Amino acid sequence: MTGNRVVEGRMVTPKSLAELVEGESVMEAENIEDADRECPDCGGDVLKVVYMPSVTELVTGYKCQDCEWADDDRD
Repeated sequence: MTGNRVVEGRMVTPKSLAELVEGESVMEAENIEDADRECPDCGGDVLKVVYMPSVTELVTGYKCQDCEWADDDRD
């Protein structure tokens, strides 16, 4: 499933999911995908989204569907 998804009881688009992970506005976001991993905080399902926070950066973000946990692939 790649379209809109429910996260913490709200329907989100790929861009709004990326903004939840990033904490601010992003330029562009690709489709939402299942991350095939469990949330380390609550054990819920985790989604992933690839997005561009700036012209020179491509980030994969991860967000739990059930709680506030989020992370990205930056070191």
